[in-house]
Amino acid sequence: MAVDLLLGLQWGDEGKGKIVDVLTKNYNIIARFQGGPNAGHTLKFDGIKHVLRTIPSGIFHKESMNVIGNGVVVDPVVFIKELEGLDQFDIDYKAKLIVSRKAHLILPTHRLLDAASEASKGKAKIGSTLKGIGPTYMDKTGRNGIRVGDLEMPDWKEKYRALANKHEAMIAFYNVDVQYDLAEMEVEFFESVERLKELQFIDSEAYLHQALRDGKTILAEGAQGSLLDIDFGTYPFVTSSNTTAAGACTGLGIAPNQIKDVFGIFKAYTTRVGSGPFPTELFDADGEEMARVGQEFGAVTGRARRCGWLDLVALKYTCRVNGVTKLMMMKSDVLSGFKTLKVATAYKYKGETIEHLPFNIEPENVEPIYSEFKGWSEDLTGMTEYAQLPKALNEYIDFLEKELEIPITIVSVGPDRKQTIFRD
Repeated sequence: MAVDLLLGLQWGDEGKGKIVDVLTKNYNIIARFQGGPNAGHTLKFDGIKHVLRTIPSGIFHKESMNVIGNGVVVDPVVFIKELEGLDQFDIDYKAKLIVSRKAHLILPTHRLLDAASEASKGKAKIGSTLKGIGPTYMDKTGRNGIRVGDLEMPDWKEKYRALANKHEAMIAFYNVDVQYDLAEMEVEFFESVERLKELQFIDSEAYLHQALRDGKTILAEGAQGSLLDIDFGTYPFVTSSNTTAAGACTGLGIAPNQIKDVFGIFKAYTTRVGSGPFPTELFDADGEEMARVGQEFGAVTGRARRCGWLDLVALKYTCRVNGVTKLMMMKSDVLSGFKTLKVATAYKYKGETIEHLPFNIEPENVEPIYSEFKGWSEDLTGMTEYAQLPKALNEYIDFLEKELEIPITIVSVGPDRKQTIFRD
């Protein structure tokens, strides 16, 4: 058996959680491979909205196992609150949720470091969610981090204290006003660690290798989006991990030749949270309407998302970087009512017309070149079959498929898992 991957192709918030939930019935194991609790995966079914931050989106299916891989960073405090939110749904997460020993822990001082670092940047801040993600990955690559498996060792608190002391010295070095009571934060942290230790810790790469040998089906779930990848995103306005397909290999210990399908998720338009370049961003009534209808606010942070037309230059780039085999278009219903739609098919870049994503897409360097399409007015949210979709939407989809040379197999027409139209 092989592993399928599910990835976001824009700046995150594409709707990955919903699609993982929809597809989970086809898989034995859902495995999260990178990121931390700065990402919120929103699922809606039976009239209830769920927001998952670290837990894989297959947790609501009793038949599936859910793995938190080694590439993930885990904040015990946030994680336990997330588990407590599942208690009302009678989910046996102690049996259905397992955690890699190689996953790194987010400490209280990582969050404080995040705040101090961002405050020191002033107007040049990158828009961090201040969840401690970046500093945790810095300790990982700096070989200072504390991993889940360390919690099984008798000296883990000594390792914690040494690292926390180092962090406090770094916070002082930033010389910014960050008020905190670490002793108070640590009470909740250590209580959460004890709860975390009630779950099963595994050598996740060995677990997944054996699962493949046993013929199990695995779906690897990513967080954030490809344009936030630490290597291939709009650096430095990116996250601290590899959100692209390569991150699934390093974040789960899966070999590249074990990957079969790569599902790429994108919105019918584009959004971005926080700072950073955004060539197709709208500052007019159309952008405001997208934000209003699409309820474009962060599931975790509540921050308003910037909205704009679909950027086909960026989408082609992320499809190629990830080796996408199937596409899934989300939030098509949000575009109902727009008389004209636009898609950026090329850029004006330093006096030239280009169709690839250049090194720098800051507004002084890049101007999008648009193709226009007729919009549709029909309400899509009650439609259940592809044949019901309006002609203008079908033409929009056909154009995207032709340009991207990848089939669009799912069209989402609403947030509920039932509002999903399959085209294959």
